[in-house]
Amino acid sequence: MLLSQHSDLHGTTSPTFDPARGATIIGMPDERPYARELGDFLRSRRSRLRPQDVGLEPGGRRKVPGLRREELALLAGLSTDYYQRMEQGRDVRPSDDILDALAGALNLDEEERGHLFTLAHAARRSPAGRRHSAPERVPPSTRHLLQTMGTPALVIGRHLDVLAWNPLAAALLGDPNNIPVAQRNLLLALFLDPEARLRCANWEGFAVQYIGMLRAAVADDPMHPRATAIVGELSIRSAEFRRLWARHDVRSSIHGTKTFRHPEVGEITLTWDTYALPGGPGPMLLVYTAAPGSADAERIQLLASLHATRTQKAGDGRPSHAMAREVDGRGPR
Repeated sequence: MLLSQHSDLHGTTSPTFDPARGATIIGMPDERPYARELGDFLRSRRSRLRPQDVGLEPGGRRKVPGLRREELALLAGLSTDYYQRMEQGRDVRPSDDILDALAGALNLDEEERGHLFTLAHAARRSPAGRRHSAPERVPPSTRHLLQTMGTPALVIGRHLDVLAWNPLAAALLGDPNNIPVAQRNLLLALFLDPEARLRCANWEGFAVQYIGMLRAAVADDPMHPRATAIVGELSIRSAEFRRLWARHDVRSSIHGTKTFRHPEVGEITLTWDTYALPGGPGPMLLVYTAAPGSADAERIQLLASLHATRTQKAGDGRPSHAMAREVDGRGPR
C-alpha cells in the first residue's frame, strides 16, 4: 500500500547532511543554508534555459547545458559578479526589484516566482531571527470531521507527515496505525515501500508532485529538523529521490487527480483537494473524491463495505477509534 511498513528511519546522518543539495558534507554544518538553497534554485532554472529561448544566439559549443551566468546576468540587468555570488550562496540580499528581474529573465511561472521570493526573503533574515515552527497539531474538531466524512480523507503536515486520517483513507492507502510514528509520511512511503510502485499508476508523477510540495513547504525553513531527517534518509536510500530532488521542482499542488491500483477493488481514479486548517500555515486536510454515480464512486463504496465487514469480523463493530486521532497531540518531532 501507499502507507506500508518499511525499515526504521536512521535519522539525520553524521557527517552533516545537507538537505538542500542532497549531499553529505564533511566538517561543520553549513552556516548559509538559506542563501545556498536560493543559489541552487537559480542554478537549476538557469540550466533549463537555452539561448534561443531568450532571444540569444547559441554561439559556440557549450560545456554545460543552459545559459551562461554572464548571459543571465545581462538579461536581468545585473553584474556577472553579483549574480555569481548569488548562485554561490554568498551573503547577498537581493531587493524585490532584482528578484523581479531574475524571475523575468528565467521565465519563471507563478509558483516558481513565489518560491524565488520566499527563498530570498528567508536568506535575508539574520540567523538570530530564524525559528523552527512549533509541532503541528490537529484540532479535535478536525478529527471529528474526519470521522463523519464518507470519502477518504487525512490531515498531512507541511513535511507530508500523516497526522490524522479516517477509516476510508486507511482502507485506500494502508493503515498508519501499523507504522511507527516517525515513518507516517507520504514521501517516505512512496520511495521506501517496495510495493508503492505497483500500487500507484504513474508512480513518478506522484513522486514529482510530493517532492515539489515538500520543496514549496520548506522554502522558508530548509534546515527544519524534520525536513533534514526526511530528505537525508531518502537521499541516502534512493537514487531516484536524489535525481528528482536535484531538479528543484516546486508545486503548491492544492488539487489534482490520482489513480490508485487497489488490490481488492482495482483501479480507482480520484480527484484530490487540500484545504488549509484554521490558524495559519501548517497542516492541511487532504480529501479524495469521486464523481457521484461513477464507477470510481462505486469502488469507494465497495471499499467502505469491505472495511466495515473486516471491522465486524474482528469483533469491534465500529470504526477503529485510532483512525482519526493524532499521537500525543502532534506529528513527528
